[in-house]
Amino acid sequence: MVDKDVTVAQLALQVDLLRCHVQRLELANGELQQENQHLRDQIARLNKDSHNSSKPPSSDIVKPPKPKPPRGQTRRKQGAQPGHDKHQREAFPPDQVDRTVDHELPFHQARGMVCLDSWQIVQQVDLLVKPFEVVEHRVRQYLNPRTGQVLTTPLPAEVAEGGLLGPRLTSLVAFQKAACHMSYTTIQQFFHEVLGLTICRGQLAKTVSKVSGALEVPYDQVYQALRDQDHLGIDETGHKDQGDLMWTWCFDAPTFTVFRIDPSRGSVVLRLVLGEMFGGSIGCDYYTAYRKYVGDTAVLVQYCMAHLIREIRFLAESGADRVRRWSQSLLNLLKAMFGTLHRRQNLTVRRFDRRMEGLRRMFLRRVRRPPTDKPATQLARRFRRAAAQRYFLFLTKPGVEPTNNGTERAIRQVVIDRRVTQGTRGNRGQRWWERIWTVLATCRKQGRNAYQFIQETLLAYWIGLPCPSLLIQKL
Repeated sequence: MVDKDVTVAQLALQVDLLRCHVQRLELANGELQQENQHLRDQIARLNKDSHNSSKPPSSDIVKPPKPKPPRGQTRRKQGAQPGHDKHQREAFPPDQVDRTVDHELPFHQARGMVCLDSWQIVQQVDLLVKPFEVVEHRVRQYLNPRTGQVLTTPLPAEVAEGGLLGPRLTSLVAFQKAACHMSYTTIQQFFHEVLGLTICRGQLAKTVSKVSGALEVPYDQVYQALRDQDHLGIDETGHKDQGDLMWTWCFDAPTFTVFRIDPSRGSVVLRLVLGEMFGGSIGCDYYTAYRKYVGDTAVLVQYCMAHLIREIRFLAESGADRVRRWSQSLLNLLKAMFGTLHRRQNLTVRRFDRRMEGLRRMFLRRVRRPPTDKPATQLARRFRRAAAQRYFLFLTKPGVEPTNNGTERAIRQVVIDRRVTQGTRGNRGQRWWERIWTVLATCRKQGRNAYQFIQETLLAYWIGLPCPSLLIQKL
């Protein structure tokens, strides 16, 4: 009996030891799982780029590889494609030809041949040896013999205001600075080496300042017109102003685009620009400032579906099988929805509405049942009750696009300039960029010549006439 008791006690002790060992292993396993999940989350954050998140393409350290073509197809070669019509430049009309040079065979080579009254035409465009003219304006002075006062003849307004550079050359400097993303040093080099004109960078900066002042009135007109728009796409991007973080806001209307630089990225900018009683709708991403503005003012909103797709695509790359399957099913439904949207012209109104409504219901039913995963649950919260309609406003309101891609294309100019100039330097620089970005984006949208608009505005501003307007009737 004693031996049995000892054996039982030894076995019980071993069991206790094994239990302690199991507990230690379970504790270590839990810590390893937490560490593993932390590393997974960290890897996921590092793998975020423009194709699976709202990060801009300019932030990608390495561009994602291009997708391989479907089986049986090869990637297209650069240049013209087989079967495409040839595009050939049209010849200059006779009124644009400055001079004509005839080329004929020498007499001894043309002997015995019949001279035809036909020519093969080759037109060549070239710069003049001196592509600018220097005009010296002399103003006569008069002496009043009774008072001894000397009276000087006044200069024309465009000469007095322009100074060294005339309106065309002033407009060229502004166009090069903004549309061509050229620095003052590069413009200076272009003037010196191409035009043969030496000009200092200080003079170029003064020239840009003159253009900025002329563009104030056209800019204010479109800025004031923002509150009267039926729909606006809105986006923002950051830049530095002498080390301080600033934000460039883009407001994209159907016929014009307005930029505003502000130190705030909050909803206070939206209240300042659009007011509390904005009667239209806005298209934007899911950033907090827009959600706060919409919640405080009850403005109709279309959240960008492209941003949503990228966020779901990021979840589809998750290590959890349930999250991947759930995300992929959402992507398939959105793909079917956009496929129906692109075939809209081939469907009757009733069939299109019925198809889109069915896909919308299926998407909402699926997205509201997320797997047990924090990012998936956070995504599902966006589609609670009436808030879900803020992703589908484009189905009920004409003129509203499901994505905010147009605004993102408009703001690309700002991103390029930010990389070239490294930001702004004070209030004058901020006002210049607001106005010239607005002019360039609006002229591009309206199919107008931005250089010509700058020149016409500059001349009108100098001689005191009404400036051209950036406002036109809806296209």
